[in-house]
Amino acid sequence: MRIGFLSSAFFAAAALLLCSPGFAQVYGPSGGGERAPGDLKAAAAAPKPAYDPHDISGVWWGVRKDPLMGTAYEPLTAEGKKMFDANKPSFGPRGVPPAQGNDPIGNCDPPGYPRNIYYAGRPFELVQTPKQIVQIFEWTHGLRQIWLDGRTIPPDADPRFYGYAVGHWEGNNLIVDSGHYDATTWLDMAGDPHSEDMTIKEVFTHPDALTLNVSMTINDPAIYAKPLVGKAPMVFQLQLPKEKVELREEYCVPSEEQSFNAHDRDPAGLGTAKK
Repeated sequence: MRIGFLSSAFFAAAALLLCSPGFAQVYGPSGGGERAPGDLKAAAAAPKPAYDPHDISGVWWGVRKDPLMGTAYEPLTAEGKKMFDANKPSFGPRGVPPAQGNDPIGNCDPPGYPRNIYYAGRPFELVQTPKQIVQIFEWTHGLRQIWLDGRTIPPDADPRFYGYAVGHWEGNNLIVDSGHYDATTWLDMAGDPHSEDMTIKEVFTHPDALTLNVSMTINDPAIYAKPLVGKAPMVFQLQLPKEKVELREEYCVPSEEQSFNAHDRDPAGLGTAKK
């Protein structure tokens, strides 16, 4: 990360701006489970928002979890085993130094979905309109659209990093079906693969004003011999104050990622890091 030097005049102007009556204070969400002291203080003092089971807008954060909550990505088909063996992750029991691996995010390719829903414990925001819900991920600021206008998934849609998703309400549950996922993304850091024919069914439930549950089932017969059903829902917490929390800008910059690999990740993986 680059650090710049700002003039004292800039700081003086910034202080005046922050103290002005018209300045709208904003706060950051949890990142990896941590929040700044000022953000935590504001969250504790914030009023609990009115509860509407159909209003899932806001910034949400959950403990870093696997989307399937412990369900194993198996059994693999022959094609699935071939793809799995070709993936060389930098984490888990098959982990290798990034320079020897082929994790797509090492080149700053989009992590895709569902990997980005929990990547590195970062939050996401849901922006809700009558026509669609837009899911904005803090990491890489990736966008996922969930269409609510009654359309179905086009059979000839091009593969997308975040898929093509449609949703509808059944009572207080938002049912989301999606498909047409770019097969170059991984499902997780362990290198579990998927094909372009993968489909995902999700159930979003909002049991109280501060909680969002997401249950997931992955179906990809070309890669997995049976549907992968999550053992439990992922649980996300609304970040307060609801109307004043902003996602940070976190992009993966190829030059900085390569520098970090060369100076930190690779030496650590090879056991040559300076102590």
